[in-house]
Amino acid sequence: MSAHLNATAHTLAASLFTFQTTDYIVFTFMLSISAAIGVYFGFFAKGADTTDEYLMGGKRMKTLPIAISLVASQLSAISIMTIPAEMFAFGFNWFFNVASMLVVIPLLNYVIIPVFYNNNITNCYEYLELRFNRANRKLQTFIFVLTLFFMLPIFIFLPSLAFAQVTGYNVHIINAIVCSICVFYTMIGGIKAVVWTDVVQASIMVVSVVLVGIMGAQRLGGLGEVLRIAGEGGRLKVNYTFNHTERSTFWNVYSSAVIAWTSYVGLNQSCVQRIVSLPSLAKARRALVLFGLGFVIIMSFNCFTGIVMYARYHDCDPLAQGLVSKLDKMVPYFVQDIIGHLTGMPGVFISCVFSAALSTLSASINSLGGIVYFDYIKPHIHHTEHKANVIMKLFVFFSGVYCIFGGIIVEKFASILQIVYSIGGVSFGSVCGVFLLGMLVPRVHGRAALAGVIGSITCMSVIVVASWGRNHYPTMPTSVDNCPGLNATLATTTSALARLNATIKVEAVKDSGFNILDMSFNWYAVLGMCITWLVAVTLSYVLKPASDAKLDPKLLSPIIQSFVQYEPTPLEELADLKAEKQEEKIKA
Repeated sequence: MSAHLNATAHTLAASLFTFQTTDYIVFTFMLSISAAIGVYFGFFAKGADTTDEYLMGGKRMKTLPIAISLVASQLSAISIMTIPAEMFAFGFNWFFNVASMLVVIPLLNYVIIPVFYNNNITNCYEYLELRFNRANRKLQTFIFVLTLFFMLPIFIFLPSLAFAQVTGYNVHIINAIVCSICVFYTMIGGIKAVVWTDVVQASIMVVSVVLVGIMGAQRLGGLGEVLRIAGEGGRLKVNYTFNHTERSTFWNVYSSAVIAWTSYVGLNQSCVQRIVSLPSLAKARRALVLFGLGFVIIMSFNCFTGIVMYARYHDCDPLAQGLVSKLDKMVPYFVQDIIGHLTGMPGVFISCVFSAALSTLSASINSLGGIVYFDYIKPHIHHTEHKANVIMKLFVFFSGVYCIFGGIIVEKFASILQIVYSIGGVSFGSVCGVFLLGMLVPRVHGRAALAGVIGSITCMSVIVVASWGRNHYPTMPTSVDNCPGLNATLATTTSALARLNATIKVEAVKDSGFNILDMSFNWYAVLGMCITWLVAVTLSYVLKPASDAKLDPKLLSPIIQSFVQYEPTPLEELADLKAEKQEEKIKA
């Protein structure tokens, strides 16, 4: 691309895609609301100074706010920024990530969550200690902390990147300011502040995502025209191939999404903490159904935005022109293009992206503080409720500081979505695998389960590290043929990009034999879970359980409890007899 073309591109970007005064006001107002909610619950509606109040709101939370909070925290900035970009560059297959909720919600409602309620479990990793042994709990807690250690800077950096794209401010300064606000309301307001800021932030997200998708389609002539252009460009084609090297197919996206969302929603403490804060299982199930509906609706609009984005730029790609430096910056560019002329709307959308990030970050660091305190600090100090709350709040503060400095590393990543699924791929499979083993396979004991998790984590870590930088996925074709005034120069660029994509494709398939390092990152969670089950189930027939190991049927999922033969001990029979007599007295 010539120097003149570069200058023209940057001039256009500077003139068209900037924040106005109204946008700054809207953005500041959103952050002020979040901070005000923290102040309210921290000082004016303050509950008892206990860990139960700080982490679970005294188990008095309401169904609808919890459902909205779950939706908000799953719709992270990663979803808002990268999913439309994924649909733009790689096509429709990612939508099956959304469709996986048809399996995930029943799995959570009837297999997993009843076990937590039936055993009065508020820390999901406590289940592993009860079902297997303490070593399994410690390992999964460590995996949770380590995974969040890598993910937290990504959660908040992406919206800062979007803000920098439309304002020109230094991304790290923005990152520091917004992290500070999130830490403030999470630290002083606890889970109540997290949930109610999520409610406000979710409303902003819904308005923004729906508005951008609808206005983008109208700008192009309606839904029919969008689908026609997308169909001609191959963006609506579903890939059913079983090639393990393909980035996104129906099979790898759907199967990995079922495992990943089951792990993240039902077996991740940041979500379980909110689910079990509801007073009954029935309300928890209702909240999860509402969450599933909200998630599917908003994420479907989010995917649709990516298809609209392709229809808008299919013959004048801003990436090829140099107007956008990387794929993850396409969404803020598109938003400014579509609704930038409406006063305050760019500010609303950037507020949407930040809302998504804040909801995920606040829930994560709140639960992380509780996990670190109860599993790593409490056993070594004299515990008091006040001391526990102070320590957890300090941990929230230092987590925010870490996120600020972690953004310096995240800035160097090429594909945020691929990074996220690579990190999650190491742990999601083993997490889902070990919990489902405990709930569905009575024969598996603690030693076998521990070996399965260690085997899975070891194998997946080797695969992810060894394949780092090896796999490059060519994007689906776009054009610059209809860019006004730039056709002559960009024709050369287009052909060069085509040649580059062809070269990448050749490199990707140059080894015609099977190589597990060429496997798509979308298979990582599936492979991790398969390794966990294969090793654990096999070793449960080889290794003897610990001498003190004893299966409590209540720790199994209700769907298989009736199939398990179990003889109660004399003490348990006595307890049941006392309970029956007590019921008879009440009836009399």
